[in-house]
Amino acid sequence: MNPTDPASVLTDSAALTELTTGLTAWAGSIMSALLRPWVGYQLLIALSVFAVAHGLAALIRPRVHEWLREREGWPKYRLRTALVVIRRLRMVIFVILLSIVVLVMREVTWPSRSFVLVVLRDLGVAWLIIAFATRLIGNALLRAIVRYGAWIWVTLSILGFWDEAQTVLDQAAISIGETRLSALMVIQAFVILGVLIAGARFLSTTTSATIRRNKEISPSMQVLAVKFLQVLLYGAAFFIGLKLVGFDLTGLAVLSGAIGVGLGFGLQKVVSNLVSGIIILLDKSIKPGDVISLGETFGWINSLGARYVSVVTRDGREYLIPNEDLITGQVVNWSHSDDFVRLDIFFGTAYHDDPHKVRQIAVDAAKSVDRVLSFKAPVCHIVGFGDSSVDYILRFWIRDPTGGLTNIRGNVYLALWDAFQEHGISIPFPQREVRMLGEPEAKPATVPD
Repeated sequence: MNPTDPASVLTDSAALTELTTGLTAWAGSIMSALLRPWVGYQLLIALSVFAVAHGLAALIRPRVHEWLREREGWPKYRLRTALVVIRRLRMVIFVILLSIVVLVMREVTWPSRSFVLVVLRDLGVAWLIIAFATRLIGNALLRAIVRYGAWIWVTLSILGFWDEAQTVLDQAAISIGETRLSALMVIQAFVILGVLIAGARFLSTTTSATIRRNKEISPSMQVLAVKFLQVLLYGAAFFIGLKLVGFDLTGLAVLSGAIGVGLGFGLQKVVSNLVSGIIILLDKSIKPGDVISLGETFGWINSLGARYVSVVTRDGREYLIPNEDLITGQVVNWSHSDDFVRLDIFFGTAYHDDPHKVRQIAVDAAKSVDRVLSFKAPVCHIVGFGDSSVDYILRFWIRDPTGGLTNIRGNVYLALWDAFQEHGISIPFPQREVRMLGEPEAKPATVPD
């Protein structure tokens, strides 16, 4: 729209005049409603009822808290619902008392003299319903937008001003090319998208919990199904919300195509990690709970993300490894097909010790350690004759690599030490003879006659 165009200026002036007229008429209708007879008395009665509700809530709330603390066997959802009711206890009591007052006044006087009280009661009931319903929305900002948007809409509807408000909001608009964007459309978009996204989140959480409880689905497929379900539900909520508002999705499709081309070049690593994550979930090479080692990192898979894999080590550190590294790098999965892991330790004994006896003692010592498997019997072999010792390798199996590898090796070494001490087996250490050049050789001592 050209601001120098006289026709545009006249159109803007007419729209502004119409908007001002609508606001003036709306404010006048509100003032005329407030100046009706008996309105002041009804407002005074409502304030009195609210004061009584406030006092009763302050008196009842501590006792209800004490009663809830004794309900140890209650499920969490029931306790959370009770806490929400306690937080709204004053409004609940106010609505109940006001309903009683309305019934009494309708019996003793004309219905018109309780009109304001009826409106306040309906507003209180609507507020409670909206407050309880919006507890399903996890995001605080989105919950506030939906709650107050629904509250304003219900208030205007109950007061009978929704048509006037709708007209005023529709007149407050701007034009961008051929698209007309009004305040009413923006508010509807926020509320509708908020409700749809909250519904998608509720369905996603409920369905994800059901999928995770299904033991017939592998952990990797559970993660893939949950991620796919979340993308499907949130995407459907977004596009359905835009369609309900009246947004033209044709232009959005063209724009998303152009954005996709740009993102393809600028976010190659991100896209690569996303695709690698899907491949990992499909081929089941790693899954939550597996014990892996990648370079210097050794730990177990905590979770599989869309961009990275969370690996927790035994010292409590959590490494976020990009999915691409797991696809292109060499990964040792200690529990891919089964949980059995073979460990090797090396030791040496003196040459005067019988190697047959040493091998049997070493095998018996390994069997005495708790985590060493007995049905996969340990074995001990001679691997070489060193400068100072006969060198051996002791091999044994475990099936719980998540319990740690260094500690089980240490326990086996300690069992070897105790067994060798008990049987008199010596563990030699290198011995060196140092001679100083230029010193005369020592003469042998002579024994006197």
